Amino acid sequence: MHHLQRPEGRIAYDLYGAEHTGTTVICVPGMFDHRSSFRFVGAALAAAGHSVAVMDLRGHGDSDTAFDDHTDHAAATDAIALAEELGGGPTVMVGNSLGAGAVTIAAFERPDMVAGITLLAPFLRPPRSTRATRALQRVLLTRPWAPRALALFYGRLHAGRTPEGHREQLERIRRMLRPADRYRAVLATVNGPKRAVEWIEGSEHPNAEAVVVMGERDPDWKDPRAEARWAASVVGGRLVMVPDCGHYPQSQRPDVVVPVITELIERVNAGA
Repeated sequence: MHHLQRPEGRIAYDLYGAEHTGTTVICVPGMFDHRSSFRFVGAALAAAGHSVAVMDLRGHGDSDTAFDDHTDHAAATDAIALAEELGGGPTVMVGNSLGAGAVTIAAFERPDMVAGITLLAPFLRPPRSTRATRALQRVLLTRPWAPRALALFYGRLHAGRTPEGHREQLERIRRMLRPADRYRAVLATVNGPKRAVEWIEGSEHPNAEAVVVMGERDPDWKDPRAEARWAASVVGGRLVMVPDCGHYPQSQRPDVVVPVITELIERVNAGA
């Protein structure tokens, strides 16, 4: 584990293939997730010769809990800072859920650095919800039962194929949610504004090569394919739908995700 120093605290990240000279890849998970959800992707891309950094969000995993801003924009600034820390050259960024919003913002803000983006189950705009759904969410997010409820919800989002090591990953999530200060940071991330749509509305597509990957059984959306089509349209990217997969393609279907990212890297390097 490594740490990136930011003005308010440190961001934890794992580095796969640190000695490699291939493309730098930055991976950003979603809210109430741990960086280890990218364990298969990081290892496979490193085996292909790339240098892969997988970060935790602010207050998540092993990142510090001292931050005030927990938005997707804040995560974008951390991803950019991490890319600069690792050399600052043309970078491919991969984001899941809220992390997909973060790498989209990064592509808009730093077109000189972010050459390609892969959006996994992207959360680029809030899903529509009823008053009853919002009330239920408030109840579920109330301690002392909230850490267990969120861990159960995390498991439910894995509709379809169960990843190898899923039980250990669930325990990481439970452990992460137990301390009060860390849970406050996670709660701030869940309840905070999702700002990616601010960059998307009224803007041209980002310059970065883009691909959207969505699980066919993603429970976050009533119609995952329709949401994925919209996401692909606003970033000017192609769309890959993944069977037997919910909200976490990076861990549920790395056999699909790794080749998609590899092809994106090849397109980025061909256009450099």
